[in-house]
Amino acid sequence: MKIGDKVRFVSEKGGGVIAGFQGKNIVLVEDEDGFQIPTAIKDVVVIESDNYEIRHDSNAESVKPEPVVEKPKAQPEPFYEDEPEEREGGDLLSVYVAYVPVDIKELIKTKFETYIVNDSNYYIHYTYLTADGAGWRMRFEGEIEPNTKVYLEEFEREVLNEMERISVQLIAYKRDKNFMLKPPVDAQIRIDTVKFYKLHTFQENEFFEQLALIYPIIENDKPVRPLVIDAKKLKQEMARKIASDTSKPVSVQPARTRSKEEPVVVDLHSSALLDTTSGMTPADILNYQLGVFKKTMEQYKNKYGTKLIFIHGKGEGVLRHAILHELNYRYKKCPYQDASFREYGYGATQVTIK
Repeated sequence: MKIGDKVRFVSEKGGGVIAGFQGKNIVLVEDEDGFQIPTAIKDVVVIESDNYEIRHDSNAESVKPEPVVEKPKAQPEPFYEDEPEEREGGDLLSVYVAYVPVDIKELIKTKFETYIVNDSNYYIHYTYLTADGAGWRMRFEGEIEPNTKVYLEEFEREVLNEMERISVQLIAYKRDKNFMLKPPVDAQIRIDTVKFYKLHTFQENEFFEQLALIYPIIENDKPVRPLVIDAKKLKQEMARKIASDTSKPVSVQPARTRSKEEPVVVDLHSSALLDTTSGMTPADILNYQLGVFKKTMEQYKNKYGTKLIFIHGKGEGVLRHAILHELNYRYKKCPYQDASFREYGYGATQVTIK
């Protein structure tokens, strides 16, 4: 509060301009008629301050604000990506699919990781597909740099049935340099899901510190044999075979003959199929045993006359009832009976492929 400030009275109407002070607690308020009214400082309020520090003569030049100079923005440093290093022998194309258990010590419970490994000096554009009924479903696609591996997914054991057949398609190329042209690769692989239950199928390798199950897609420019059959090539091979055998006498034989070979024996005891059942529930073990049974039936379903002996044990009969249900439901044409008691005891069933 200073001389020249406009004030108003707190307890009554009116006010004025401060003209001076009387002591520390009294201010002289001059009203519009020129009278100076002594008033306690606590009874007035400043409503407008006469700031002499910023007041200037109207004839003086107006003060222009100094322009704000913006500092130049820092430019990002240029980024140069190193060219992938090439290695000796890497111009032969080698690409793999790898399955790596997350925890090899808990093989029954662990999840698995899927990788595409590019062990070559080429960039690879890939697609990774799984069979879906009569068609295919693409799960991943992308590009892999030379001599690197790329993580695709983590999956649980429950989805193994969706991965029994996979297809990997590859196109190889180099950037900003000449290279030998590689034909596109379309490889179809049948995944043996039983291997995911066995510790010894995961091997030491040069791509991972962990043990891994590795399937080659193409190795040293040689693709794996595809599952699909090239009808044209098959016809040519058959014609070549017939031409080479024209000098041999033709032997006419029945289309179907009853097999006289020894029966195929499959032991379905969990101890015979699995390294360990630690962490598996009875339902898990039963599903695994039935999976082996179905795979065996599919493997021999066209080998007419073949006898299959499934050793399931006596126990509570759960596995035997499950097998009989599958035979009555899926394989109605195949007769079955108890296997020889002398050779297999009470716990075996004999199936004849028809």
